[in-house]
Amino acid sequence: MPSRDGARAARSPMAAPRSFLWTRRVVLTLLAGFVLLPVYVMISSSLKPLQDVSGKFRWIPDGLTVQPYIDIWDTVPLARYFVNSLIVAGAATVCSVVIAVFAAYAVSRYGFRGKRVFTVTVLSTQMFPGILFLLPLFLIFVNIGNTTGLALYGSRGGLILTYLTFSLPFSIWMLIGYFDSIPRDLDEAAMVDGCGPMRALFRVVVPAAVPGIVAVSVYAFMTAWGEVLFASVMTNDVTRTLAVGLQGYATQNDVYWNQVMAASLVVSVPVVAGFLLLQRYLVAGLTAGAVK
Repeated sequence: MPSRDGARAARSPMAAPRSFLWTRRVVLTLLAGFVLLPVYVMISSSLKPLQDVSGKFRWIPDGLTVQPYIDIWDTVPLARYFVNSLIVAGAATVCSVVIAVFAAYAVSRYGFRGKRVFTVTVLSTQMFPGILFLLPLFLIFVNIGNTTGLALYGSRGGLILTYLTFSLPFSIWMLIGYFDSIPRDLDEAAMVDGCGPMRALFRVVVPAAVPGIVAVSVYAFMTAWGEVLFASVMTNDVTRTLAVGLQGYATQNDVYWNQVMAASLVVSVPVVAGFLLLQRYLVAGLTAGAVK
């Protein structure tokens, strides 16, 4: 039977001490419980009748029902809000990524007058809170509508333009860093083979920067999907998004807490599913395998 000293000697000198391993396990367990506890409360509350949710909270429900998941579609027009959020978030993401790719490529690969001013200006826009732009954008949209008849206020297009004001600068700044990490030798090799700047961008640089583009897309989509401030002012009953539409479950007489929890879980599915599908791109190397 090996002695205790022999077991200690068998351990690698670089191995972490047992106290650290146990401390890490305890801390991670507590953090996991802290994160999963609200999820459990949401799931259990969404499967309870309203009278059980409004009463004293019980960790183990007496009776479970899926009726809240059926009622959420009738209490408020959740399907319409879902479509509005999908269109607005998807369009804002596509526009942000497309414009940011061209802008970041120009800044990363070419020198021009005012380049430093442009990059600093793009970054400085992130220092201002969103509420600072709310009233100016509202007045601009209303004046454009009164002058040209173009209804930006209360429309999906106006909300998409609004989201571009804070998602596009961040997307450009992130992609500049990603493109700077890609060796210029790839561009030069593509141009030697007969590619122009645009073909080199789409055939060489963009494939090498897929992780960065995916990260920017996830950021832009999640920001637009859960945004409340601008959506509550820039939309009406027809163009309302999910983040604002969830307030419809609260009436003057009561709050349908079980339906609120059920709807919150339903609207979280696209974001969670998309994040899980794209997770491998978020952690992949930017230029792994690009240069041999």
